[in-house]
Amino acid sequence: MKINRTGVSGINPYQKQFHKPHGPKKPSEAQTDKLEISSAAKGMQEVSKMTKERTEKIARLKQQIAKGEYQPNPEKIAEGIVDFYKK
Repeated sequence: MKINRTGVSGINPYQKQFHKPHGPKKPSEAQTDKLEISSAAKGMQEVSKMTKERTEKIARLKQQIAKGEYQPNPEKIAEGIVDFYKK
């Protein structure tokens, strides 16, 4: 019995990979790391600044309340509530 080569004519398709040079890449071809900060992340950083200001304001109010110096203005409180619910 005789077996004939059929299909790809006996050529190894993976043989081309053996002939490629695997030397080091040029520095211009080497990839470098890159970091980009999104606008959402930048917005989050600004929120943290606001949080710091709020904590300072709360600390001042607590001191005023502890000393008995805090005098709330009911009209401003009412305006703030109305403005909040109008938006």
